[in-house]
Amino acid sequence: METAQLDQQTATALTIEQLFAHWQGHRNLTRKTIEAFSEDNLFNYSVGGMRPFALLVVEILDLTGPGIEGIVTRKWKGMEELAHTTGNYPKTKEGLLAQWDATTDILNQLAPLVTYARLQDTEAAFGMYEDKIHSTLMYIIDNEIHHRAQATVYLRSLGIAPPPFWERF
Repeated sequence: METAQLDQQTATALTIEQLFAHWQGHRNLTRKTIEAFSEDNLFNYSVGGMRPFALLVVEILDLTGPGIEGIVTRKWKGMEELAHTTGNYPKTKEGLLAQWDATTDILNQLAPLVTYARLQDTEAAFGMYEDKIHSTLMYIIDNEIHHRAQATVYLRSLGIAPPPFWERF
């Protein structure tokens, strides 16, 4: 049977629900990583010219919330509208965590609306990254993991043990 003829049950290694649950595990771990920083280090500490973790968190939030909204509604914000570009983001750890939680709520509301067929569509995410939606979704998840790894380096260089990566819930 050719790939184009396969249905979702046959063609997927995991369901959409399992994918989003996996992502939420990563989001839980990233939240724990944010909590591990002092407010000063969250916003000001960096290594080797990388951005402070707070700015990386803002980028993660920009891709997650507007990303899932774009996937579901087919209406994408432009990069110039996003907080990591405009500078309009919380300037406290408490504010960042509140925005993190609000974005998690948005993800929980919208993720069930994503269909297998939608993942196969090609679209320009944020008006500039044309690809299959499943690739865009994986990029958003990978970006979060990448930035959390940077935060792990920051924490270790500060003498703080990062949350174990396997403790996602």
